[in-house]
Amino acid sequence: MEREWTTTLRGYRSYLMIERSLSHNSVEAYLNDLRKLREFLNEKREGKKPSAINYNDLSDFVASNAGSNSSARTQARLISGIRAFFRFLIIEGIITEDPSTLLESPSMGMKLPEVLTIEEIDRIIGVIDLSQPEGHRNRAIIETMYSCGLRVSELVNMRLTDIHRSEGFVTVTGKGNKQRLVPIGSVALKEIDTYLETRNRLPVIIDQNIIFLNRRGSRLTRVMIFTIIKKLAEAAGIRKKISPHTFRHSFATHLVEGGADLRAVQEMLGHESITTTEIYTHIDRSYLRDTLIMFHPRSKH
Repeated sequence: MEREWTTTLRGYRSYLMIERSLSHNSVEAYLNDLRKLREFLNEKREGKKPSAINYNDLSDFVASNAGSNSSARTQARLISGIRAFFRFLIIEGIITEDPSTLLESPSMGMKLPEVLTIEEIDRIIGVIDLSQPEGHRNRAIIETMYSCGLRVSELVNMRLTDIHRSEGFVTVTGKGNKQRLVPIGSVALKEIDTYLETRNRLPVIIDQNIIFLNRRGSRLTRVMIFTIIKKLAEAAGIRKKISPHTFRHSFATHLVEGGADLRAVQEMLGHESITTTEIYTHIDRSYLRDTLIMFHPRSKH
């Protein structure tokens, strides 16, 4: 039984890394859930092997985790991971029927991401002190995140050779090392060019091809980007709870509100599924509803 688990998990790891191109962290999250399932089966089901697991086994396992003060979102992720594993077993011919199909995910209210208005983004940019050495860098960071809708990991790994100026695009390396081309606005390009003039005056540049560097000439960390955003938001008097990801959400929301095609937004964000992008249509609908309530004469009290 242990041998089947070991062999199956090894094959599943390869499947996640090679065929699904998931990051190391995502792969470990999937495998960690399966280790919990294996521990449960060892304790409660005399060490059942993967090919013998049935719906009752999975239902009891999910119920046992539900009692550990885990959130609905955590439970939903656990169930999603289990389903992915059993789809793999079907593909490999290890099982012929999927016992996870009847598992029900907990109901979750849609959590809409925090979004900045254009005026709030302008306020954040406006408080940047350009007399400071990092001023032009920070301004270029904000404009690039908002112009391209980048994840923070994509931003810190942006290279000079990723910029295609004549075409107005940048090459972005996203999750699972998948690359996509994203348009970049003239304002962001101008801010990057201005920043590069000060960047080139650094005493030492360790990462020559990386765009955004700290004062020691090394690439910025994700944590440093969070710190920069937090300080600028406080200085601008923004009370919303924001992070680098907020600029990605704002990028997508403003595009959808402006009438952009959802498939085009999906491509620019690098979402594998259109379902992930569709959350921005819900934001757009609430925006439309608020607009109606504010301006329609029959909606005013």
